Amino acid sequence: MPDGRIATLFADLGGTHDGIHAVRAPGRVNLIGDHTDYQDGICLPLAIDRDCLVAIRSRADGRVVARSADVPGVAEVAADGSDDPAAVEPGWGGFVAGAVRALVARGVTVPGADVAVASTVPPGSGLSSSAALSVGLTLALDGTAGASLAPTEIALTAREAESAATGVETGLMDQLASVFGVEGHTLLIDCRTQAVEPIRLPSALGVLVVHSGLPRTLADSEYSARRDACAAAAARIGVATLRDAQLGQVADDPFARHVVTENQRVQDAADALLSGDVGALGPLLLASHASLRDDSQVSTPELDTLVELLVDAGALGARLTGAGFGGCVVALVQRNHADDVAAKAALIYQRKTGLVADAFVVRAASGAGPIRIEPAA
Repeated sequence: MPDGRIATLFADLGGTHDGIHAVRAPGRVNLIGDHTDYQDGICLPLAIDRDCLVAIRSRADGRVVARSADVPGVAEVAADGSDDPAAVEPGWGGFVAGAVRALVARGVTVPGADVAVASTVPPGSGLSSSAALSVGLTLALDGTAGASLAPTEIALTAREAESAATGVETGLMDQLASVFGVEGHTLLIDCRTQAVEPIRLPSALGVLVVHSGLPRTLADSEYSARRDACAAAAARIGVATLRDAQLGQVADDPFARHVVTENQRVQDAADALLSGDVGALGPLLLASHASLRDDSQVSTPELDTLVELLVDAGALGARLTGAGFGGCVVALVQRNHADDVAAKAALIYQRKTGLVADAFVVRAASGAGPIRIEPAA
């Protein structure tokens, strides 16, 4: 068991381990390639060592009853998928209903179950707490049903669950990263083919995540507007998605231009990692942030300040990560300098903005799967 959360999960399931199985689903940080996945693009995330744990035990009454260690309330939904995820209270229960409904739509007979959830992925951070929850719930319910969906099907089902719960149509990057994570590796994900290629991260390179102190909520942001604008741009130039667009076709459309140029930056970053050219990564991250700021227009003054301060403090490069509008910045640093870089940047950031930045180094972790649980001795 990864940490002491098991005691809370056991308590929420009646204080005994009999008949329980459990899974973990990691969050992710995206090194480069945001606002590309919903246009069949490519991206370069890694699963991180912060995760959502889901423990589950069957029950006989056809109800799925879920409790969270992190937020109040008990969510109860029908195991046949008949409950509307958008109408479930408390709000996080929509993810439970969404996972049930998405599995049932795939022909899975979901049994009644008691479910307990505990997560270390900070919400509203751009680290895919929602995807970790959706993947964890989907994997746990799938296992209890004995369905054994293939990993890509788990990711697709989890995306459907999240979209049903939030009302936001997301790309597939977050769920694929959570499912296919490889320890010590980033993942080159092709969102058109759903192919995932692990690429080893150099051991001397540290991945520093810094929360800006500004929470982000996809449903309250302009994420959907960006998605719709990019779809309209693809239709206007006569391609299925912007993955097929040439830069000259979108030169006058900032939102679409970001997608096309970002795909190239992702490929360049993957090539740099494969060739060992670590020095090329910093400028690529900074160019990505500039494009997200100026073309996609999803940054904030606080995120811009944090990127600048991290580089001034010694980071090789930095950029906002996730959908933007708040949340986190990711920086590449020399691993043995990570703490100094974080401390220097956070101190000046607080002076400039009045916000407290929460910085932590993340490790590239393995993807979602079952975990062995043992009762306390």
